[in-house]
Amino acid sequence: MRYRLTTAAFAAGVVFAAASSASATDLEVTHWWTSGGEAAAVAELAKAFDATGNKWVDGAIAGSGDIARPIMIGRITGGDPMGATQFNHGRQAEELVQAGLMRDFTELAEKEGWTKFIHPKSLLDGCTLDGKIYCVPVNIHSQQWLWLSNKAFADAGVAVPKNWDEFVAAAPALEKAGIVPLVIGQQPWQTTLAFQVILVALAGPETFQKVFGDKDATLAAGPELAKVFAAADQARNMSAKSNVQEWNQATSMVISGKAGGQIMGDWAQGEFQVAGQVAGKDYTCLPGLGVNEIISTGGDAFYFPKQTDPEKAKAQEALASVMLSPATQVAFNLKKGSLPVRGDVDLNAANDCMKKGLEILAKGNIIPAPDQLMSADGVTQINDLFVEFFANKELSAEDAQKRFAEIIAAAD
Repeated sequence: MRYRLTTAAFAAGVVFAAASSASATDLEVTHWWTSGGEAAAVAELAKAFDATGNKWVDGAIAGSGDIARPIMIGRITGGDPMGATQFNHGRQAEELVQAGLMRDFTELAEKEGWTKFIHPKSLLDGCTLDGKIYCVPVNIHSQQWLWLSNKAFADAGVAVPKNWDEFVAAAPALEKAGIVPLVIGQQPWQTTLAFQVILVALAGPETFQKVFGDKDATLAAGPELAKVFAAADQARNMSAKSNVQEWNQATSMVISGKAGGQIMGDWAQGEFQVAGQVAGKDYTCLPGLGVNEIISTGGDAFYFPKQTDPEKAKAQEALASVMLSPATQVAFNLKKGSLPVRGDVDLNAANDCMKKGLEILAKGNIIPAPDQLMSADGVTQINDLFVEFFANKELSAEDAQKRFAEIIAAAD
């Protein structure tokens, strides 16, 4: 899919902004975007919504999705719904939709032709339940990246790696120079993310799909995954001196050259951008760990809890529409470091790493995110396993694999 932005598309966004909401309505929007890069991106969404004549009321929740989601869900089920709320693509809001607590946006989607420009199709499929559309995907965030500090490798006297094996081989030189080879924050999802990225890179996308999508427990317990767990053990050893909690704190260590690399989603680009670093000069990105160049179609979507106030309901429609406007898609995703969900926008201003992602997406080298394949309960069990694995060296790779296969066997 070619990304370009036509004059007519921009004009449509301008007309929408001018013609929307006759009266200003406050709409609280909850999300967990609080790092420097994330805040800059959120500001673009707020600016676009405010231009419709309504008012974005920011409901940022510090921490991560693991912290924010229970708060968001509690408010919705407790009768205190916000105007809109962030979830990741996939099944995180499935039970809320089934309980009848979320708005159906099928009519708006048909009116604006979302199926014609949202790409890939799986993004909108993830918002669809029983043939009805319940959310607005705003970006594609792939976790399949290794971010490297060019300064760290220069200080250690070794070349910047081009793939995972070279990265592992460079670890002793980094350690000798007092640099943490691989930094991983202590939030539960970060260790799981590292494992999943290693799995796709070393075992391939088909194996990933069979394990997480088909719930193939035999494969999960077999020799192919044993190699992945051995590599995860290498990652555990390389990250043993990581001492930060938040993902963006880990990214900051890469930015400063205190760490050699970080396995993290492309949202890390927002932090490099805020720090004034240039892709290809100050840092290097390896999609698929330089082995399997794949983009996962995870990311962020907004759901809209049902409202009793008709003015707030109108404002919800205005926000849903403006989030998908071409101008907003460009402004937001350039700041966020993510890829747009529209296939008709121009990202000539994208940096080298984002362009790599666009090229991979254009080739169709994509996989779904785990959240799109597994229930929230299954994802939580896997998170718990890898928190223990990375924190406890007494848990061998063999025993961890056995437990992983048991989780896959019982997953839905």
